[in-house]
Parts: sequence; structure tokens; C-alpha cells
Amino acid sequence: MDNFLFYNPTKVDFGTNKEQLIGQHLAEAGIKKVLLCYGSERIKHDGLFAVVVKSLDSHQVQFVECGGIVSNPVISKVRQAIALARAENVDAILSVGGGSVLDSAKAIAAGVPYQGDVWDLFIGKAQIDTALPVFDILTLAATGSEMNSGAVVTNEDTKEKFAIGSVQLFPRVSIVNPALMQTVSRNYLVYSAADIIAHCIEGYFTASVQPRFHSRMVEAIINTVMETTEALLKDPTDYHARSEFAWASTQALNGLIYAGTSGFSYPNHMIEHALSALFNVPHGAGLSVVMPAWMKWYQQHNAAQFERFAKHIFGKSTAEEGIAALEKWFDSIGTPTRLSQLGIHQSDLPAVIENVLGNARYFGIAETYTPDVVQTILQSAL
Repeated sequence: MDNFLFYNPTKVDFGTNKEQLIGQHLAEAGIKKVLLCYGSERIKHDGLFAVVVKSLDSHQVQFVECGGIVSNPVISKVRQAIALARAENVDAILSVGGGSVLDSAKAIAAGVPYQGDVWDLFIGKAQIDTALPVFDILTLAATGSEMNSGAVVTNEDTKEKFAIGSVQLFPRVSIVNPALMQTVSRNYLVYSAADIIAHCIEGYFTASVQPRFHSRMVEAIINTVMETTEALLKDPTDYHARSEFAWASTQALNGLIYAGTSGFSYPNHMIEHALSALFNVPHGAGLSVVMPAWMKWYQQHNAAQFERFAKHIFGKSTAEEGIAALEKWFDSIGTPTRLSQLGIHQSDLPAVIENVLGNARYFGIAETYTPDVVQTILQSAL
């Protein structure tokens, strides 16, 4: 195990009806006015918005609405929200939604006190020295953004999907009520499962130092996600399965499985970010296509760990059998495993490769992911 410093200040309030406590959490933090960020009008139709407003009102917390945040969140919306937050002089950002809303909320929180264009923070032109406090009520489990300090946003003009990260962006309080996730569509349930698995395998396979304890944690998360996904496909109202799925999602990217791990990279996310930036495909759907193709190419670099994966996840003997089993499982739950299922074809590959190569430079792994390597991986995914 390598040396590490683990820090995670986020308070997670987990369970049924916990969304009713959001006003209390904000008031205890001294917050008087929030920018209330959300996606579609669904939260108004299903009653969640009313519950949140009642809680805010009961604790004298004012709010300004900022709806219409989309999946694969975009920088133009972040810029609009920053202007609104400044004009309304809000004290904090409140996200009510899934990872896209929360990632946008973090970018807004960082952008409000920054005097330049918020995209500067994504391209390394400036650092995040301060940010407004972020609070959230999670309605979809996938990204793990509720307990980490990162956020990913797409620049529609440049077709770049980049990330920011700072200790300033850890949510102060995240409310996770699995009951709020029962209306998640079948498609987004399986896309979320793929996203969580991708968070787990990046370090698991690529790290130069990967403690056995962490491998066991990763395997526990993946097995839990697979079991609960299958249970939820049969019965979306299974609260206990929903709870374990949600908590597994949080554990996959709150830093625990990477503490003591070193020398890892995020090649699957690097490749997928090009797909969603160029074609606006759901992030998890893109990952379920990329992962098996990448694994087929990368297995030679860490054969023992791929054999471990095959054994502990699927009860198989060889790396090839483990990869085939994962791809088969993705097919069985209905998440894509081929680029063609995403509407991406051979003629699109040059643009995708060019975008991936830009991401490889951004991720610092361009020496490994050359044009020929990227071509090989994407060709395998067709």
C-alpha cells in the first residue's frame, strides 16, 4: 500500500424522508439564500420540489430557481447560472437531481467567486481557491458526485468534456433517499450500473500499486451493483436493493477505493468523454461500450488482475472469459456494448479518435494512448 492522505468532509444523510431536513441542514450552516438547481420539471410533478420548498420556508431559507440542467451538463448553462447566482447574491448552491445537476452545481459554486470565465478552471488556466458551499438531494445514483470533490461538464463550442476538482467542492451535506430513485427509468438504471462499475475498474486494472484490500472492496462494490441491478429490474420498488445500489455508487468514487492505490489512470472515462461530447450519448451507455473493448486491448498489461476479476466477479478462470462475461452481462441488462447501438459508425471514428487524443493529453496518458491504440480499441467496439 502506498502512502496517502484521505480527506472527505461530506456529511451524508441517508434514508427515507431525509429530503425534509434540507432546510435544517442549510440553516445550521448559516445559509440564508440558495440557488436551487434541478433538471426537468419532473421534481415539481412528483412533489419533491414542494417538499424542498416547504423545508426551506420553515427554516427561513430563501431560494432562486435554476432549472433545465440537462444530462451531460453544458458550460453555457453553468455560465447562465453563475450570472443568476451573482445577481441574486446567493449564499450557497442546492442541487436537487442526479449527477449532472450536482456537477453543474459544483461548477457554478466555483465560478461565482472567480472573476474570469468559469471554463478557465476546467482547462487549467486558473485554480479554484474558493467556492460557494454546495448541498444536494440526490435523485439518481451513478456518478458518486454526492461525496467527492469533482465535476465534469461539456463545452458545446469546443466539444471538450473536461473536469474540475478541489477540496472546496465537496458537498457540505448530501441527502440520499433511495425512495426518491424508484422512478429512475430502466435505461438509466442500467446506464448507472455501468458507470459505477467503470469507476471501480479504472484503478483496479491500471494501478501500479493496488492493495489486495482495495481489490476486495472493488469486487464487493461490483458484485453488489450487479446483484441489486438485477433485483431492481425485476422490482423497481425494492427499497433495500435500491439502498445498497445507491450506497455502492457512493463508495465507488468517494476516494476510499483509491486510498493507498497509486499509478492509475482513467482511460475508459477518457475515451467515453469523447463519445458523449460529440454525440451526446448517456455517459453510462458510452462506458458500457468502451469497457469491454478497452479490456480486450489492455488485459495483456495486467494479466493477473484480469484473471482475479474473472474469478471473483464471474467465477471464471481466464481473463478472456471474465471480459466476455462482463460484456454478456451488459447485454443481458440492456445497456449497449457496441458503438453502432449508439448511432456511431466507422465513418465517425476519425472525429472520435481526434477528440480522444485531446482527452489523452488532458488526462496525461497520451504516450500510452496513441492514435493506433485508440483506433484498435474503438474498432473493437464497432
